[in-house]
Amino acid sequence: MKSKKWGMMLLAGVLAVSGIFGLAGDNRAEAAASITTSVRKVSVSGRTYSVQTVTIPKGTKAALGLAQGQVGQTQSFASIITSSKATAAINGAFFNSYGGPADPYGTLISKGQIVHTGYYGTSIGFKKDGTVLMDSLRAKITGKVVSRPDKAGKSKTSGWYATFVNRTPEAGQDVVLMYNSARGARVGFSGGTAVTIRQNKVVQKAANANTAIPSDGYVLVYHGSEQNNAGRFEVGSTVEMNIAYQNAANQTIPWDDVVTSVGAGPRLVKDAKVSLDAKGEGFNDPKILTASGARSGIAIMPDGSVMLATIGGATMNQWAQVMQKMGAKQAMNLDGGASSALYANGRVLTGAGRALSNTLVFGQWVSME
Repeated sequence: MKSKKWGMMLLAGVLAVSGIFGLAGDNRAEAAASITTSVRKVSVSGRTYSVQTVTIPKGTKAALGLAQGQVGQTQSFASIITSSKATAAINGAFFNSYGGPADPYGTLISKGQIVHTGYYGTSIGFKKDGTVLMDSLRAKITGKVVSRPDKAGKSKTSGWYATFVNRTPEAGQDVVLMYNSARGARVGFSGGTAVTIRQNKVVQKAANANTAIPSDGYVLVYHGSEQNNAGRFEVGSTVEMNIAYQNAANQTIPWDDVVTSVGAGPRLVKDAKVSLDAKGEGFNDPKILTASGARSGIAIMPDGSVMLATIGGATMNQWAQVMQKMGAKQAMNLDGGASSALYANGRVLTGAGRALSNTLVFGQWVSME
């Protein structure tokens, strides 16, 4: 698709002048003063790169900016910035941008709720207290279903799990999918068996015909051969759900209090040292493994601040070296190429070449909960 860079820059200028974000005079200036931008020159592998950077002070609110407020949609970078009232923003997780549902690929957490699951790469997570984490997050969703008592007063307890959250299954795929309100009003497809749960009770079980998602619950869709396991649910059953946060080594990690998270990768820097193992994190695309391209990334700095950054024409190894030279304590790659986008203080610093699925947004007026 053709780049929307100049149109987006013009729109960003209009927004900054008109005050469409709802920030008045002194408040706008105060917010802009706390988040700073710079272009840094960094030399690696015999080449000097111009890196656009945004520094986010420790404790600044961080939220997930979803296209049209839902998982599986797209929207212009400028529109996401406007709707989220962001002072700074960067593109987030990889997503399907080449036809079909625009579902993300990484794990996403918004306002403390898992809104998408992925099983590769690296994630960054933000807590309300300002703590920022980076790890190979793998969220595992399991639960129990307890049937209504029989005539003898006995109930049967069975286990269940969800493979993905808010994702459209492929044809014939054997999966269990969970859909919550972040997907929108309906699951977005037909097929399989849908179990609707409201306030921890099964209220409906039927063939999935683009089932409605309750605002006070969720829908489980049993797809492919997994439909055989839908029989453990019956209307009136009590359902319990548990979420375990682990890393790629199946070790428990402290993500229970994370309210905002984006999963992408690969990891670039760990404990101030270059740490790159794209294949080991599950990446196979040459665009990640060997090619040069436009990159976006995010880093946790030694003082607890966060740095957002974009660069052009870098391999992943060069990107890791650049991040390390800029002083990152922890750093990871985000979606890149035509998705690479960066904004701060009323200016688009890197313009996206396509509509985006998700972003990370920062500032006093973004909503973390």
